[in-house]
Amino acid sequence: MIIGVLQFELIIHGAESLKDKRRVVRSVKDRLHNEHQVSVAEVASQEMLNQAVLGLACVGTDGKRVGEILDRITEKLRATPGAELGSVKRHLLEGEAPDDQTLADVQDDQDQLMSEMLRRASEATS
Repeated sequence: MIIGVLQFELIIHGAESLKDKRRVVRSVKDRLHNEHQVSVAEVASQEMLNQAVLGLACVGTDGKRVGEILDRITEKLRATPGAELGSVKRHLLEGEAPDDQTLADVQDDQDQLMSEMLRRASEATS
């Protein structure tokens, strides 16, 4: 199992309120999820008017394929209307679930991954 993680910063030009910012962020999240079947969340800078830090996760069995998906997503982000792509961090993680792993164990793993993404996002913004 290969997990691709992308953390990226969007600089949102022209946002005059958090509502304007959230409209751009929601549009990006929905488009990426619908087009690439990835999970996307705003992980830092929630209260900053012109900046958003988002985390994205993609799971697959082939590292090359996961990498290609992250490359396509990065290119789409560069062309996002109303926002400029800032810093981008990309990680490919390899893992193998034991045969006796339960659904509860998987949820714990997802919670740990989200915690790690949040920790890294806070480090990046400090």
